[in-house]
Amino acid sequence: MEHPDPGPGPWHWDGSGDRLHHSALTLGLAPASNQSPVKPVLAMTTNTTSPVALSSGGAMFIPLLAIILLSVALAVGLPGNSFVVWSILVKMRKRSVTALLVLNLAVADLAVVLTAPFFLDSLARGTWIFGLAGCCLFHYVCGVSMYASVLLITAMSLDRSLAVARPFLSQKLRTKVTACWVLAGIWVASFLLATPVIRYRKVTLIQNRSLICFPKYDSEGHRAFHLLFEAITGFLLPFLAVVASYSDIRRRLQARRFRRSRRTGRLVVLIILAFAAFWLPYHVVNLAEAGRALAGKGAREGPDGERLFLARQVLIALAFLSSSVNPVLYACAGGGLLRSAGVGFVAKLLEGTGSEMASSRRGGTLGQT
Repeated sequence: MEHPDPGPGPWHWDGSGDRLHHSALTLGLAPASNQSPVKPVLAMTTNTTSPVALSSGGAMFIPLLAIILLSVALAVGLPGNSFVVWSILVKMRKRSVTALLVLNLAVADLAVVLTAPFFLDSLARGTWIFGLAGCCLFHYVCGVSMYASVLLITAMSLDRSLAVARPFLSQKLRTKVTACWVLAGIWVASFLLATPVIRYRKVTLIQNRSLICFPKYDSEGHRAFHLLFEAITGFLLPFLAVVASYSDIRRRLQARRFRRSRRTGRLVVLIILAFAAFWLPYHVVNLAEAGRALAGKGAREGPDGERLFLARQVLIALAFLSSSVNPVLYACAGGGLLRSAGVGFVAKLLEGTGSEMASSRRGGTLGQT
């Protein structure tokens, strides 16, 4: 692997001295054309590799795709997640475990969406103007959000599995104190797991024209470690727990008396499937690149390396969009509630059943939804 210092290798300049000759890509940067100076595009992920450029149509397509996806994420995710937070905090008097998890998930998504204007600014300017502190901070926020989201989704799955397998124990454990401790643990773990972003993220001046923000690794071993660490802790282990939980639920589940409880269960499944759809391809490519790094192959070495590298950058931009999809899922899962309850449909969707609320009042527990 050549490290992200500009020089020979992927950074090959033709005789004019100001034109890119090599064809490659990173969402840390991409030129508008193969005659243009290097421009940063997007380095949202926690471990984008070294800077390269893409020639011809791809050089135009990737920045445009990044702008479109970021703009959609901002336009949908900012009002959508803000509405979810407002609905749960203002419209719900009794907040179930699921509601508290959804609230924290919306906060995590909102944090990522709020970084979008800075990446869009970088796209528009063609350079990174927010310094090393901004480089580390904004990407750290994205990393924390990714971990918080997957851990919250795992908690939702384990919560529902316990409610089905051991309903009385579940009700006993579902106190506000327990919920707060679990949520605090999730956030602390997320902040700790995302720290490699700060270790590897750097700002570099390219050809005395553009500043870019991307990871800089000391060796292929470091790159492999970061890719594997993110894939295993940010996806594989949590989703093994999710699959195990829902396999157990499927074996045990019986007909539910309350329709609203079934609706909430479908909502949790939709959230899990959406997160998997947006993030699974990204982590599959992560694992493939980690395997190549362990074999001593550079990020863009050979045709397979180029294809993986390009695919990964597109999937990074797609994963950013995952932070805006949940409010849309709530609207879809709400069904008739959207018409009957109006702006209060999220609160109605997440409310516990009457019997659950009665249990909450008697035992000081949270609703079992």
